[in-house]
Amino acid sequence: MSTPPLTTYQRHHLRPTYDHHVGYLFPAMVRASQAHVVMLTEQGLVPAERGARLLRGLAELRADHAPAPEFDGSFEDTYYLLEKRLAQACGIPASELDVQMARSRNDLDAGVFRMLLRDQLVGVLNRVLATGTTVLDAAHRYADVVITGYTHRRPAQPTTIGHALAGYAEALAGEAVAYADLIEALNTSPLGSCAFAGTDLDIAPARVAELLGFGGLVTNSYEAVAGADHLVRVGTLNAQALATGARLARTLMDWLTWRWVTTPGDFTQGSSIMPQKRNPVVLEHLVSMAGATAADAASVLNNVGAAWWEDSNNATTDVQVRLWESNDRTDRFFALLGGFLAEIEPLEPPSAEEIVASGATTTAAADALTRHGVPFRAAHSVVGRLVRGGAPGTWTAEGVRAAAEGIADGLDDTAIDDLIAAAVRPEQVLDRAQVDGPGAQAVRAQVATLRVAFDAVADRLGTVRDRLARADAALDAVAAERAAR
Repeated sequence: MSTPPLTTYQRHHLRPTYDHHVGYLFPAMVRASQAHVVMLTEQGLVPAERGARLLRGLAELRADHAPAPEFDGSFEDTYYLLEKRLAQACGIPASELDVQMARSRNDLDAGVFRMLLRDQLVGVLNRVLATGTTVLDAAHRYADVVITGYTHRRPAQPTTIGHALAGYAEALAGEAVAYADLIEALNTSPLGSCAFAGTDLDIAPARVAELLGFGGLVTNSYEAVAGADHLVRVGTLNAQALATGARLARTLMDWLTWRWVTTPGDFTQGSSIMPQKRNPVVLEHLVSMAGATAADAASVLNNVGAAWWEDSNNATTDVQVRLWESNDRTDRFFALLGGFLAEIEPLEPPSAEEIVASGATTTAAADALTRHGVPFRAAHSVVGRLVRGGAPGTWTAEGVRAAAEGIADGLDDTAIDDLIAAAVRPEQVLDRAQVDGPGAQAVRAQVATLRVAFDAVADRLGTVRDRLARADAALDAVAAERAAR
């Protein structure tokens, strides 16, 4: 018999949603159903023989890697496709299925959304940790490469490549902790909440959670299906992490333009008409990717804010595409950024003369006077007079005394020598002892501290992975054992 033509709703919503969702949702729904049926049989809610038949059917679906059938209107969505295919695999009509006993599409959707996002974020966090290692290696390696630091796009003070990269690594370490916290928050099971009010049947939600690798249960069954804060956190954390990375990408564009660092060949495109050009457009892509991720986060927030405090597609189902794409983009972003940073090397960092000519050493010159008892504002005024008279490379002892007249009279030769040395030797910054500063030893100590922070997150991620692997093995074993009965 021919299939009736699709309705407008089916053509313009159900089919495109199914086409995008089925590859994500169907495997996760099968896995969640295996855990659910195991629990139902263990609780005596489903006879062992019927439970075994369902588990054999689910095992067949899990092993079938053929493409999903086209949407033809004979089922509404992935949820009903699962029932249709399971009935076929079991050789029974759908009316004889028990797989939805004590379960709603609401809590099943909420559960598989958490499972998918959890697994995606495990991959994202692994990528963040790898990128963090790359950044720290580069920061340690280039802790003694002096450059001009900028504020408000103007030369400000001498710093080092290592100092700037270690600063980004600290931001990345904080984001890694946030991802680990988010994975823990996601890894609580809503399964057993049914539509939102639970069931009078004697189910064991904690057993389902255990078999699926969840760390516990959502406390309240209404929140379990209505809540969306965890979804918002996924979108906003990705947007935050990429926004910070995009800022580094913008700075790297400048470093490449000024030839301070090499341009990694693997991350460039050639010009269509200028054979000498190699364009590091990957950095532009990173900025654009951050913008797209911010847009995804805004879409999630808008949908959640437009929904009722109840199970609502606005706040849950309809935002999944944005989150899945956001997670994929975030993974690719850090793969690109980490790969780029792994290949850069110093090329022609600014010379001492260039740094001095930019005026970036003047704060150090004022600080030198304060070490000799001159009040800072007075020292600042002396250096201001010197700057107005010429670049620091032209300053002389006689000129310093003239500039200090009436502000800091009586400067001795040692104070003057220290001021001039600070003004013309930007490499002195490498000896700075301040623990969070750009001194070479300080930066390498910062790198060591941050490695500990990344290692702690890696340990947390390892714990999650171990839990998921053990749960997978346990579910495989108990499902196979009960299916054989």
